[in-house]
Amino acid sequence: MNQMTQLQATEKKPLPAAFAAALATLFGTRFSVAQAVRAHHGRDESAYDPMLPDAVLFAHSTEEVAAAVRLCGQHQVPVIAYGTGTSLEGHILAVQGGLTIDLSQMAAVLAVHPEDLTATVQAGVTRKQLNLAVKDFGLFFPIDPGADASLGGMAATRASGTNAVRYGTMRENTLMLTVVTADGRIIKTGTRAKKSAAGYDLTHLFVGSEGTLGIITEVTLRLYPLPEAISAAVCSFPSVADAVNTVIETIQMGVPVARVEFLDENGVKAINAHSKLDLPVKPLLLFEFHGSEQGVQEQAQRVQEIAAEHGASGFEWATRPEDRTRLWSARHNAYFALLQMRPGWRAITTDCCVPISRLAECILATQADCEASGMPYSIIGHVGDGNFHVLLLVDPADAAAVDRAESLNARMVTLAIGMDGTCTGEHGIGLHKMDFLVQEHGAPAIDTMRIVKHALDPQNIMNPGKIIRWQPAP
Repeated sequence: MNQMTQLQATEKKPLPAAFAAALATLFGTRFSVAQAVRAHHGRDESAYDPMLPDAVLFAHSTEEVAAAVRLCGQHQVPVIAYGTGTSLEGHILAVQGGLTIDLSQMAAVLAVHPEDLTATVQAGVTRKQLNLAVKDFGLFFPIDPGADASLGGMAATRASGTNAVRYGTMRENTLMLTVVTADGRIIKTGTRAKKSAAGYDLTHLFVGSEGTLGIITEVTLRLYPLPEAISAAVCSFPSVADAVNTVIETIQMGVPVARVEFLDENGVKAINAHSKLDLPVKPLLLFEFHGSEQGVQEQAQRVQEIAAEHGASGFEWATRPEDRTRLWSARHNAYFALLQMRPGWRAITTDCCVPISRLAECILATQADCEASGMPYSIIGHVGDGNFHVLLLVDPADAAAVDRAESLNARMVTLAIGMDGTCTGEHGIGLHKMDFLVQEHGAPAIDTMRIVKHALDPQNIMNPGKIIRWQPAP
């Protein structure tokens, strides 16, 4: 990774003085070249070393973003959108320097249409802020990637998370966008209607584009009624295979679980220490059920029966909100809990997704590979939709350990792709998975993506160096 950082740092060009002067005149103190501000915007939650932009702009409106992007185009300055900095694959790193546009102060909920189950927000609104704003309408937004990410960033990375097994991902829940294109134009994609056959689907072209085609400044999203009843349950299993096969049977039986999360023994041990829990140190499943009182009871009973057939023990219920919150907070903090097991080390996080019928095979093979590596690790995942992660702890000063972790990740991805799976279920491509994207889709498909990129961003100023390379590899 250090070698990659040094290679990409050589591609940076000095910020044009006329460009900086123009932005300073337009935006005053909201335009900054201060080292501390740049450093804050030069790293995310990935294991990459920081890569700082040359300047940061705090935008307040779509029009301001458009004005800044037009200046970037005139001066050929790279531009990167920034939400909360929680991405995991180097999405926001300034590999060629340039301008970072921080959208966090664009935090207005612009409209809520409870009768249509939709809301329109500025890109800097986080998922928790939206849920607070719509709670009094008896509604909620279900996409929960763990971090309190910005909704613009979640759309840009096609995020999902724990609720995706029932409610889908950002792809299914984004209806309309406002986007600033590479030439500084403002376009609207989609409508609030639930379906449309009108022209190219630009909304879903920009969803998942990671800021490489344009900057998302407003998002219109689907909302859902708050469930009448919510219940969570946790149970332990004698083996990883038993836990995963319970999930597979639950999904194949059509039980509409809202969430089902898996943690291996290492993950349970870490969250016990971090969150002061006393869960059995065995492979664990954490379920959540949404619906009517009767429906939730029926779902839970069926899952309990399936789990019992696979040797589940300690089936415990958490019906009080505070108990559910404690369990889910512990799960969401698993990444940080694992980091605390080796202070000063970094976590290399992997992310693949396979058809549900191949999930047990993929996880068991990956677990065997992790054990053989001798590296500290944990396997966790949103297994209800076939998505799992391996968190590998490495000493950043040990280049050989980093290489071993990357090799293990490559083997896992190759295995998943061979099962008709994907190299990333939710993290996105960023810097880290560019070669895996070619492996998954093949050169002709990548060439087609490159044609789109060249057409919409002919100067290559929109978050350059991410998802696909500007030129084909020799």
